[in-house]
Amino acid sequence: MDTREIISKLKESKHQKLKVAIADIDGVLRGKLMHRDKFISALENGFGFCSVVFGWDMNDSAYDNSKVTGWHTGYGDFDAQIDINTYRTVPWEGDIPFFLGDFKTSKDMPVCPRSLLKKIKSEAENMGYLPMYAQEFEWFNYRETSKVLHDKEFQCPQSITQGMFGYSILKMSENSDFFHDLFDLLEGFGIPLEGLHTETGPGVTEAAILYSDILESADRAVLFKTAVKEIAYRHGIIASFMAKPSKELPGCGGHIHQSLWDGKKNVFYAASSEDNMSEIMRSFIAGQLYCLPKILPMFAPTINSYKRLVEGAWAPTTLTWGVDNRTTSLRAITASEKSTRIEHRVVGSDVNPYLAMAACLASGLYGIKHKLKLDISKTTGNGYKDVSNGILPANLYEAANRMKDSSVAIELFGESFVNHFCGSREWEWRQFSAEVTDWEKKRYFEII
Repeated sequence: MDTREIISKLKESKHQKLKVAIADIDGVLRGKLMHRDKFISALENGFGFCSVVFGWDMNDSAYDNSKVTGWHTGYGDFDAQIDINTYRTVPWEGDIPFFLGDFKTSKDMPVCPRSLLKKIKSEAENMGYLPMYAQEFEWFNYRETSKVLHDKEFQCPQSITQGMFGYSILKMSENSDFFHDLFDLLEGFGIPLEGLHTETGPGVTEAAILYSDILESADRAVLFKTAVKEIAYRHGIIASFMAKPSKELPGCGGHIHQSLWDGKKNVFYAASSEDNMSEIMRSFIAGQLYCLPKILPMFAPTINSYKRLVEGAWAPTTLTWGVDNRTTSLRAITASEKSTRIEHRVVGSDVNPYLAMAACLASGLYGIKHKLKLDISKTTGNGYKDVSNGILPANLYEAANRMKDSSVAIELFGESFVNHFCGSREWEWRQFSAEVTDWEKKRYFEII
């Protein structure tokens, strides 16, 4: 639909208001209810959105190291724009209209995640490629309310099911109303699922979102996390996309599946080549492996992310790739032309999908642009033991410093974005480092 059709549709709607949202640096949706007339004006002229959404963290604490916005700028407005292609209705809120927006990219405002992805997508299209992407998410579900969780300081949350039970039809039936609502309401919200099932762990669920053009896929992924939480609320459930809620259990992945197309041709596929992999696919993998340790915070953005990236917990730790190998960072899937793709398994469920997909695509294109050869041999066994090419940075502090000092990261995303994003990760590390944890008290309080 074009702008005129959207306006006509809104004027015919029973709703006098609608929802507009923009993703911040952490992928958290920030938005508002907007009167229909104001929205129509914003469609035609743009609108201002307070720059503080890029000046504070996910808990609204103001950064003290941002040049983009802050007390020194007065937290003025940034120029926002609505993408009419994101139009959908929210079926669990009476089909109220919903739109996503982003910020107009400029030299002075380079930090909008969605705008960054649009820029890198354009680079791919200029090279003759259509990036087709999809994301899958794992998450924990708890029979809790937000107030109770806060009152008990997030200790001992009660899972909606007990035991491990991955792919369990029985455990899905135990919460069948919730599962059916997830599948059906997400479909109605423009987020079609390829599959939905229980994953190993108490109350753990996994969903695979149907693949699409990379920008649409990122929109779906960002909306998916918020939509799941909202649907869960209606069932007395708290859905958590924290990467590693429990030391004793596997963490939550947010794996990204990637392919490049030229018209109806998957350019990753070459039937006559080893493992059916084209030279383009091999260069794409080479670029991703080369860039991965230099841009890791875009795939593992929180303190908690790195507690998921441990040996033997279904998350990679080494710079490896393999064919249908779930112990490596990159898993090549090459059974047929239609299904040939790369699964990026480093990505956790706590990511900002815009940034993670931007990093996937930019690093892969880096390999193609620089004609990198895939000199790293595929791992055919246990990827945790294959340390010949190195291991991933061990924590957010190490990873953010490595990215900040990387000329490759600056080449991929621009100096202003790298400085702002890495500054936000350094801020996150400082907030954590200032806390006295329960572990420290148990360890030192009495005996030292």
